[in-house]
Amino acid sequence: MNTLTYKGYTARIDFDDRDNTLVGKLLGIQDIICFHADNVADLHAALEEAVDDYLEACEKIGKSPEKPASGKLLLRVPPELHAAALVKAQSVGKSLNQWAIEALNREISA
Repeated sequence: MNTLTYKGYTARIDFDDRDNTLVGKLLGIQDIICFHADNVADLHAALEEAVDDYLEACEKIGKSPEKPASGKLLLRVPPELHAAALVKAQSVGKSLNQWAIEALNREISA
């Protein structure tokens, strides 16, 4: 997946072969923020403009802009998986939180 990042916001980049353009969409937020350009240099500028416009619009209407992630992650998993993860974490001398962070980092880096 091709992505660009600006001010903590990440956008997925796709190619629209119908219009022969690069299209970006911000990920990780409910608000729909999209942009497009004909080349990579203009795409970077379009991302910056889209994010800046979003932040400015939120400020004008008194809305807090959505953040891509708060740092808190709530997962619902089967009790057996929860127990196995807890045992695995404790067996290596870590909290479940520390172990899960490392597991997520390994998966994302792979």
